[in-house]
Amino acid sequence: MTTLALGAAQPRKRAPRRVLPGFGLTLGYTLFYLSLIVLIPLLALLFKSFSMTWPQFWEAVAAPRVLASYRLTFGASFIAACVNLVFGLLIAWVLVRYQFPGKKVVDALVDLPFALPTAVAGISLTALLAGNGWVGQYFEPLGIQLAFNPNGVVIALIFIGLPFVVRTVQPVLEDSEKELEEAATSLGATRWQIFRHVILPGIMPALLTGFAMAFARAIGEYGSVIFIAGNMPMVSEITPLIIIGKLEQYDYAGATAVAVVMLLISFVMLLVINALQAWQRRHAGMPA
Repeated sequence: MTTLALGAAQPRKRAPRRVLPGFGLTLGYTLFYLSLIVLIPLLALLFKSFSMTWPQFWEAVAAPRVLASYRLTFGASFIAACVNLVFGLLIAWVLVRYQFPGKKVVDALVDLPFALPTAVAGISLTALLAGNGWVGQYFEPLGIQLAFNPNGVVIALIFIGLPFVVRTVQPVLEDSEKELEEAATSLGATRWQIFRHVILPGIMPALLTGFAMAFARAIGEYGSVIFIAGNMPMVSEITPLIIIGKLEQYDYAGATAVAVVMLLISFVMLLVINALQAWQRRHAGMPA
């Protein structure tokens, strides 16, 4: 009896108070805003495309002009993301590992594509790379045209996608342990071996994330591309321009059908990249 009385007399431990509300409430708000901003518009897009019959849908998404725009949009986006993967890593490496005059200015310029309106970026690139531009005038006599063709599309997508790779890799490089590199050097490893076996495994998930973000950004880019692409059908016409053209012709079903195809392809590619990230984390012994 005494033991029971003492146990009853002890005050109950209070649950630790958290700054944010409980899991149920925060999860509810999360699902609500995610549905409002992402899921409901995507469902509306799908339902609008379902108003078409299968032959009409296939005719809208598989026309030769639309297929050519798919090849340009996804091909140019992939090339631009690959270029940004390499040069974004180099820029992040220089900003983290070296001290030089004007470093803060260079670091700020990396974010310029974020702040610059896409239309302004397109006009600026066109003025630079056109045949009579500051840069294009030196390539035009050599038979190299940088604007008003697929080359201009790739250059514009490189410009707007570079910050994603740099800003994703930069903090990972800052947090990397230099002692591991010094230990590898003391054991006789070459620079390439240190990079391949010590540095690269640690930054690979960040590299893949930056690649995915740059690729996804490039697929949906419109403003900076339409000025420099030339917009020639079957040659330099991107898929977002196809969608805009269908909307201007009041072909809403056809526009949503092309948008659904882009959505599905982008979703599959992002799933593949996320699977590669998870595999890389498991392979490197990191938590998924």
